[in-house]
Amino acid sequence: MLKTHNPHNYQYVNAYLEIHILGGIKFNNLERMRVTMSVQKPKSINVLRHSIDLYNDNMVEKFVRKIAERIEIGTSVTRKTLQELTSALEQYRMEELEREKEANQTPIEELSATEEQAAIKFLRSKGLLSKTNELIGKSGVIGEETNRLLMYLIFTSRKTNNPLHCISLGSSGVGKTHLQSKVAELIPDEDKIEITVLSANAFYYFNRTELRNKLILIEDLDGAESVLYPLRELQSKKRITKTVVHKDRKGTTKTIHLTVEGPVSVAGCTTQESVYEDNSNRSFLLYIDESEEQDQKIMDYQRLLSAGKRNQKEEFESARFLRSVQRSLNVVSVRNPYAEYLTLPVSVFKPRRTNAHYLQFIEAITFYCQWQRPKKYDKETGEQYIETTIDDIEQANEIIKEVLLRKSDRITGAARNHLERLKAYLKSNEQTTFTNAEIRKQLNIKESTLRGYHKQLQEEGYIKRVNPPAGRAGKKKTKSYCFEVIDMKEYDWLKASIDNALKGCLQQIELGLVAN
Repeated sequence: MLKTHNPHNYQYVNAYLEIHILGGIKFNNLERMRVTMSVQKPKSINVLRHSIDLYNDNMVEKFVRKIAERIEIGTSVTRKTLQELTSALEQYRMEELEREKEANQTPIEELSATEEQAAIKFLRSKGLLSKTNELIGKSGVIGEETNRLLMYLIFTSRKTNNPLHCISLGSSGVGKTHLQSKVAELIPDEDKIEITVLSANAFYYFNRTELRNKLILIEDLDGAESVLYPLRELQSKKRITKTVVHKDRKGTTKTIHLTVEGPVSVAGCTTQESVYEDNSNRSFLLYIDESEEQDQKIMDYQRLLSAGKRNQKEEFESARFLRSVQRSLNVVSVRNPYAEYLTLPVSVFKPRRTNAHYLQFIEAITFYCQWQRPKKYDKETGEQYIETTIDDIEQANEIIKEVLLRKSDRITGAARNHLERLKAYLKSNEQTTFTNAEIRKQLNIKESTLRGYHKQLQEEGYIKRVNPPAGRAGKKKTKSYCFEVIDMKEYDWLKASIDNALKGCLQQIELGLVAN
């Protein structure tokens, strides 16, 4: 009896009344059924138009009497008709919401037996991580050999109880978003949510379990500033809760709690490392390779792509295969019997959180290698689990070395990159001092950016101001300020200390095994 073919004018007709719902109904605010309707007897010109909330009993009862009086019809017939109309509208709204939900759901691709066998065979092969990295390269990720594998393993950790997070950092236009989006293409669509801009309360209105074990991709953290706090809570506590005031059908005010559960893995990109320090502390910081060699690799790829000489079918097949690999990973607990021997270098800042990241990353590698590990069972709980091997720790140490190095540095990644370029320039020219004007010209850096770098380097004690060198006549060669790098080898010492600390962990494990 309810006709909805015209979304702006629903029609409901029975033997007694003809009702039109003008403007349709709203599909949000399910606690209300606010409509504007016209009511008349069939084929009559006497029409009553009125706006009403069909869930408000007092309003409906007054409207019943008004219809009976204006159209000259019995109240019992009118009341029954409105009740039937409300039920029909209610059912239609729920059906539409369910249809919309199904349409918005990402279809889950089922693996064929052949695809699953191929993926499992790959996961059981020797040198799994190096083969995976090679496939990531074939899928279209150019260069960034360490960052791309690290990011892929971080994205894989979404399936574990303790997912990892990452932030890609670099100058504007160096490919932060491109790297993230290309590696994200290797993750099944049903396991990820891509975000450009979010309102402040958006996260609280997901379904309770909608985000569980999902990968959340933020194109630019600048566009998600309003949700950074709930996002941090979701990362740390694995759930967020918001208390709001709500009115029920009778108009009674109640307090309800909106809860969204994790865990989630979060990835984002930004040029402003210091602005998002709280989020950075919870994440692996991936510094994009801005070297000339990487520039050349990307430009060569762009030329081949433009010339039609890049095998795009191979890229598609490689990405599809890695998605199959992801779908073949099962949820399983990981235990690290060597965890007590693993200690971080003393130079690492915020060691408590970094230590947790280090252990979780080792677990992520073990999780990815699950098809190579025998299943074990806890005698008390019966829980199934797999154990970390020494090989997992060695591979983790090799991949994570750069991350720990950056975590141990007192200056930002951008300032560190500049300092290392500056050292290389001075060494190649056999210089010990330099001026801002000289470096701005030789390294092609904007004046404001350069001054920012040098201010930070001075404050942290990496460079100092010195008197300009004198010429043959004893006069100063320049009137500009001159600077000098205090220690040309400080970064080498830092690298060596981290490398020695990681090797020391493995030696402690070996000694522990011998003692036992």
